[in-house]
Amino acid sequence: MEKIWAGRFKNQLDEKANDFNSSIRIDCRMFRQDIAGSLAHAAMLAAKGIISSDDALAITDGLGGILEDLESGALVIDYNAEDIHSFVEAELTRRIGDAGKRLHTARSRNDQVALDLRLYLLEENRELILRLKNLIDALSQKAEEHKATIMPGYTHLQRAQPITFGHHLLAYAMMFLRDIERLREGQKRLNISPLGSCALAGTTYDIDRDLTAGLLNMENITINSLDAVSDRDFCLEIAAVLAMIMMHLSRFAEEIILWSSWEFKFVELDDGFATGSSIMPQKKNPDIAELVRGKTGRVYGNLLSLLTQMKGLPLAYNKDMQEDKEAIFDSLDTVKACLALFCPMIGTMQVLKDNMQKAAQDGFLNATDCADYLVKKGLPFRTAYKITGELVAVCLEQKTILEKLPIAEYQKQSELFEEDVFAAIDLNQCLKNRISAGGSSPASVEQQLEFIRTLL
Repeated sequence: MEKIWAGRFKNQLDEKANDFNSSIRIDCRMFRQDIAGSLAHAAMLAAKGIISSDDALAITDGLGGILEDLESGALVIDYNAEDIHSFVEAELTRRIGDAGKRLHTARSRNDQVALDLRLYLLEENRELILRLKNLIDALSQKAEEHKATIMPGYTHLQRAQPITFGHHLLAYAMMFLRDIERLREGQKRLNISPLGSCALAGTTYDIDRDLTAGLLNMENITINSLDAVSDRDFCLEIAAVLAMIMMHLSRFAEEIILWSSWEFKFVELDDGFATGSSIMPQKKNPDIAELVRGKTGRVYGNLLSLLTQMKGLPLAYNKDMQEDKEAIFDSLDTVKACLALFCPMIGTMQVLKDNMQKAAQDGFLNATDCADYLVKKGLPFRTAYKITGELVAVCLEQKTILEKLPIAEYQKQSELFEEDVFAAIDLNQCLKNRISAGGSSPASVEQQLEFIRTLL
């Protein structure tokens, strides 16, 4: 296939150099966006009298046929083409002749690829938001089931205070809500048309960039042509959000891996989301969660790769920027695959409530509530804290828990203790007493669920 830049060059590009230079195996997935941009560009050229209405009609019909044939499989992408832009233009010219050669008037591949990538990422952005909503919905359903299921809350991976499993799940729901917010914020900077900036300096033709942007349902046009063709901030921004989504998924995956171990045994994964060992028959490995945790590194790497590609580039376009698509496409594919698996993995996960309850009781998670009991009777918190710590030491010596320690032992430490202390340190009561907004009480979890339902 003849290169669209042929003319100045007398010799053919070296075959290996051609393969190295080509990007069509990566950017071919943008064929719909490339055709959409070309349709809008042709309509604008005709509206401004730069090409004839007959040529515009031929271009529109030709591009429509190419799109239909690509989607049906009747037309196969030629990987000998340099990129998707040159492939579509060559195929159009083959079908409609000279009218196809007029399409690239007042346009460069530099503004064309910037537009295609923006349009593609806009669609992917919407898909990511939908998948995050699905995950939040799965978390909310599980949290509704377990808004009163007691489990230990941790700091430093040490048992700390009683919470509910529903409260714990909704902590992740809040993370993913913020991810959605970041994606929506990024759409404002993404939905801007660079088309008409041409190679770097604009064009001498009297084009209407606002018309093109409107035809593509884009909110605005770029203001500076140099920036328009060399900007990949929008790509980096999405890559950064993808890295944060993977960080949140990886933290969650780590907890699932811990919870499903024999040492915790808080949950059991469905067989559909675990694997066995080739040598140890008893094993049930949380491979899906481990892979999500592992794939986080490649998404981080893609972000660093993009930042490194852009850090030393003079204005305007440089071929280095061709590498942006492989990195961002890989991150998108990875995150979407992880989100698609996480929803059913959470939905089918069995929660072992009795084990959670026992871990909460054995960990003296009501110690703070015991101290608060004394504070409400007039003791300074630090004094109450010391007394409660001494009670925990007694429990450890006697191999018991605060709920089973005789009242006489309490009263050895302080005469303020009465029989009602046992009601105050009951784990269910401890949870109900956490009345502050955003806390772990079942009532608070229900309020958080209502907040999520309203947002979604």
